[in-house]
Amino acid sequence: MHAEGLALIGELGLEAIADAGWSAAAVGGLTLGADPVAYAIARASAGTGTPVHAFTVRKAAKTHGAGRRIEGCFEMGMQVVVVEDVVTTGASALEATAAVRAAGGTVLGVLAVVDREEGGRGTIEREGYSVRALVTLGELLHTP
Repeated sequence: MHAEGLALIGELGLEAIADAGWSAAAVGGLTLGADPVAYAIARASAGTGTPVHAFTVRKAAKTHGAGRRIEGCFEMGMQVVVVEDVVTTGASALEATAAVRAAGGTVLGVLAVVDREEGGRGTIEREGYSVRALVTLGELLHTP
């Protein structure tokens, strides 16, 4: 959540989404890890002419108010990218994709800041989703 980190993640995330060919209207994922990533990407897109908005997937639907599980800029029929700070097992990303699909959205792919290379990427891909990571743990460990 460091200011410079958010700026960097926003720009790199936006570039990765474009490079993947994903025409996302919004990005988001399971709170709390995905929230700063989604907000950074949304902010980075603000001046591009094609903004990418952000949403948050709650761990459980609220028991009061509208009782929604997804909050923020999300509507039925929307094409989105699920984001993650770190992919380890893939469970959080798959929980978010299931919530998006249940709410009538289409998941174009999953974008992670870091892939820990512990099998999560494969788990997500076996469910039919393309996965992009800004960096892998191996790359971080071997950076001079």
